[in-house]
Amino acid sequence: MRWSQYFIPTLREDPADAEVVSHKLLLRAGLIRQLGAGIYSYLPLAQRVAMKIMTILREEMNRIGGQEFFLPALHPAELWKESGRWDAIGDEMFRLKDRKGGDMCLGMTHEEVFPMMSRAARLHDDRAGFLLLEESDQFAPA
Repeated sequence: MRWSQYFIPTLREDPADAEVVSHKLLLRAGLIRQLGAGIYSYLPLAQRVAMKIMTILREEMNRIGGQEFFLPALHPAELWKESGRWDAIGDEMFRLKDRKGGDMCLGMTHEEVFPMMSRAARLHDDRAGFLLLEESDQFAPA
């Protein structure tokens, strides 16, 4: 695709609400746009960059025997309660109830998911040493 046909809405001036240099540059370069407080959309150029970086990471992880996971953003509360972060994070965590009334949250990371998966698979010391790759959007408090 020709550069002139690409959707790259650049800015001449620093946005008034941007304080950090990297934030200003990403906005001015037409890579991202803010949708709401702490919520950003990757524009086409940023998406291309992100995909190229993930391609390099996948190639390198595959080369050394890594295994990729795709994990859900919605997590049961039990995982976060077990780690102690359910109460520690407090109101900044987006919480909801499933249709059966169970507590759920949007996971800010997948640190709680991997130990549960390892336990469920009954991984023992003789099978340790896996290289795991997980790539997804993260939900961090704004």
